[in-house]
Amino acid sequence: MNAVLNHLLQSTLFAGLAALLAFLFRKNFARIRYWLWVAASLKFLVPFSLLLALGSHLGWIPLRRVIHTMTVTVTETAPQTNPIVLNLGAPAESVHPTDWSLLLPALWACGFIAVLFHWWRRWRTIHTAVRQSSSLTAGREFETLVRLGAGRIRLRSSTAALEPGIFGIVRPTLLLPDGIAAHLDEAQLRAVMAHEVCHARRRDNLFACIHMVVEALFWFHPLVWWLGARLVEERERACDEEVLNLCREPQAYAEGILKVCRFYLESPLACVAGITGANLKHRIERIVTMRTGKRPGLGGRLLLAGAGLLSLLTPITIGLLTAPVSRGQAKSAYEVVSIHQNKSGTRGGQFNTEASGLTVTNMPLQTIIKVAYGLQDYQIAAGPAWLETDRYDIAAKGPGPLRDDDQPRMMQALLADRFKLAVHRESKEMQGYALVVTRSGFKLSASKADGDNWARTGRGSLTCQGVSMSRLASILAGRLGRPIVDATHIDGAFDFKLEWTPDPGQPLGPKERAEPLPADDNSSGPSIYTALQEQLGLKLEARKASIEVVVIDHIERPSEN
Repeated sequence: MNAVLNHLLQSTLFAGLAALLAFLFRKNFARIRYWLWVAASLKFLVPFSLLLALGSHLGWIPLRRVIHTMTVTVTETAPQTNPIVLNLGAPAESVHPTDWSLLLPALWACGFIAVLFHWWRRWRTIHTAVRQSSSLTAGREFETLVRLGAGRIRLRSSTAALEPGIFGIVRPTLLLPDGIAAHLDEAQLRAVMAHEVCHARRRDNLFACIHMVVEALFWFHPLVWWLGARLVEERERACDEEVLNLCREPQAYAEGILKVCRFYLESPLACVAGITGANLKHRIERIVTMRTGKRPGLGGRLLLAGAGLLSLLTPITIGLLTAPVSRGQAKSAYEVVSIHQNKSGTRGGQFNTEASGLTVTNMPLQTIIKVAYGLQDYQIAAGPAWLETDRYDIAAKGPGPLRDDDQPRMMQALLADRFKLAVHRESKEMQGYALVVTRSGFKLSASKADGDNWARTGRGSLTCQGVSMSRLASILAGRLGRPIVDATHIDGAFDFKLEWTPDPGQPLGPKERAEPLPADDNSSGPSIYTALQEQLGLKLEARKASIEVVVIDHIERPSEN
C-alpha cells in the first residue's frame, strides 16, 4: 500500500511540473503542451522505482563513500547490551483493528471493471460502424486523400451519423460519413480530411488509448481525468495549427468544422480522433484569426530539455548513489566461509558482525536465520526441530569493508548456499499487544546517559539505559513471543529496571535458558504484565495483528569445511 501511495504522489508531483511547463509555454506550439501532458500520463504507468533500479545496476561506478563499521554481538554467557540494529524485535506490520487488505482491492476492481465496461460499450459502437462501412477507392474523398499524401490510410464510408474520424492504431482507417462531400466544398473537405490525416501521422490514437488504460487503472484519481481533457484539447489545437500551416484557408476550415457539427455526431471514444473535440467556440475563434503558437526560443528549448533530463536522471542518480560500492552490487556473498557444527554441549555463544565479516560461535541456526531476516521467533514458520538444537560456528570474511545493510543480504545468501535454505513470505493474523500508558500515568524519567544505551536481560529481570519505548516494545515482543507495537506516543530514552516472576510457559531468551533456576524461586511475585503497570506505568492491551512470517520450505544440514 505504501508503494502505491508513493507512486501516486510521484505521479501527481510530475503532473504538477508538466502543468507548470504547459503554463510557461502557453503561447508556443500546442504540440509542446500536448507532449507534456502525454509525459504526465505515461508517468502513471512508469514508477520511478524502475529508474532507481536502473541506477542501482550502474552502481559499479567508483564513488567516494563513508563506510560505517558496525559491531553486533549476541552472547549467551554474560549480561550484554544486545545492540543488534537488525530489528530482531519489531513486528513486521503495525497492529490494526480492521483489515483493509481485501476491501480496498475489491473497491478498486469494481471501479476498474466499470470503466472498462464503459469504454467497451463505446468501442462497440465504433467497431460496428467500421465493420458495416464500405471501402472508398474513388471519388472526391479518395482523390483528396491522395493529394494529402496519405495513401497508406484506408478510406471507408459509413452510413452511421458519426463525424469523420481516424479508427485504429497499426492500420489507421479514415471513416467518413456517407454523403459528406455533398455538404462540403473542395476547400472545406480538404481541410477536414487534412485534420484527420494529422491525427494519424501524430499517432494520437495510440496515446489516447494509453491514457484510457491510465484512466482505468487509476479511475479513483481525479487528476487522470483532468489530464484526459487536456490531452484532447491540445491534440485538437495541435492539429488545427498543422492544418492552417498546410492549407492556409482558415475561413474554409472553420466552416467545414461547423458543418460537420451540424450534420454529424461526435466520436464517443477518445482513441478515435475526430474533428469536433475540445472547446469548439475557442477553436473556431483561433482558426478564423489564425492564432497559432510560435516556436520556442533557445531558452525555452533548453528549459524543456533540462526538465526532461532532470526527470530521468534524478531517480537514476539516486539509485546510483545508494547502490553498494562494489560492482557485484552486490556484496551478495562472502569470499571465505567456514562452517562447523559445535558439539561442545555448552549453552554460551556469540554472534558478531563487523566491517570485515561475520563470526558466529555456538549459536543455533534459528538465531542465525532471525538475524539474517530481521525476525522474531513467532515470525519463523515450519522448519525442522534441529534448527533450535543444532549449534554452529561460522567464520565468514567479506570481499571488502561492509556497510550496515550489506550483512543481512549476505547472511541470507550464505544460508541459501550452504544450508540450502528456501523460504517464502506470507501474512498471518495472530493475537498481539499494544504498549500503552496506564490511567495512573507514566512512571519513568528521561535518561541521563549521554548516547550510551543498552539493555540487559535476566530470568525475570530487564535493566535498560537510554532505551526508547519502541525498543522496549521490541524487547517485550521477543520475551512474550507476540507482536507488540508502541502505542504510548512517548518520545525520548529512559533508564529503568523491570522485575517480575517468570511464567513457566513464557518464552525465554538464550541467556535465560542457560541460567539455572534459582533455589528460592518465588512464584508469588508479579507477572510481567502486572510489573509493567506497577513499576513503569505501562500496560499491554490485546489486539489482533496481521504480520509477515517467513515460511521455511527447505533446509539442510551443511557440509563442514
